[in-house]
Amino acid sequence: MLTLQNEELIATINPKGAELQSLARKDNGLNYLWAAGPEWPKHSPVLFPIVGTLKQNTYYFEGKTYQLPRHGFARDAVFAAEQLSETEALFTLNETPDSLVNYPFQFRLGLRYTLHQGSLTCAYEVYNPHEINALWFSIGAHPAFVVPLLPHQAYTDYYLQFSQPEVLRRHKLENGLIGPDTAVVPAQAGRLGLSPNLFFEDAIVLKNLQSNGITLASTTGPHGLHFFFENFPYFGIWAAKNAPFVCLEPWCGIADSSHHNQELTEKEGIIGLPPQQHWQRQWQVQCF
Repeated sequence: MLTLQNEELIATINPKGAELQSLARKDNGLNYLWAAGPEWPKHSPVLFPIVGTLKQNTYYFEGKTYQLPRHGFARDAVFAAEQLSETEALFTLNETPDSLVNYPFQFRLGLRYTLHQGSLTCAYEVYNPHEINALWFSIGAHPAFVVPLLPHQAYTDYYLQFSQPEVLRRHKLENGLIGPDTAVVPAQAGRLGLSPNLFFEDAIVLKNLQSNGITLASTTGPHGLHFFFENFPYFGIWAAKNAPFVCLEPWCGIADSSHHNQELTEKEGIIGLPPQQHWQRQWQVQCF
């Protein structure tokens, strides 16, 4: 486990999955990240090289059939860890003989965590080392934040405030796949009140948000967080049933649709990274 800290924050990251395990402010002692538990055993997994579920857990590439589990394999892999300073660490994962069996691509995936004042940034850095072939991948974030933060509060005291006045059109999931139906999630001027029943039909899957920031706050306490993201065309909001957290999930990629032909290069949201090119996205959380 690696620890990052500055005057305001302390964070721990596990090389397994390069997964953020805790994120606490020093002044109030609050850990803003879900500590894992029976409702959901993760904290903040990286979703790579797919986001969500493949149809029949299967895809086709260049005439061959491959299988990947929901959200891919990186979240369960052990990354090489390098602590660059008290406030920065880099975790790196490359292809292995095992990964090549069902994901026939060379790759280098980096997760770079950086603390600056009251914020933590997680940057995804993907490199295609192959000299000829494109690297086909999706990637996404899945951090779970504690709700409520204080013992006297209720889950329904909390809300999500989008930085723009969004119409939140939810793309409904059918057995983990994107179905044909959509529904508008009730929100007033970009403000979505949290309640457990929002997630009884699985995640809220959104496409092409206008917002690049979401604030998690409450009507009964001073603490919460600002969550920032740029150039992620998909966004998921999720919690396990009746669990005391909410996941804010910017994605470059999405689950297969129920009518998808399962060709990897034709998958919605898939990224084709040219040979020997770099790709990067990042999200940031500011705790208050």
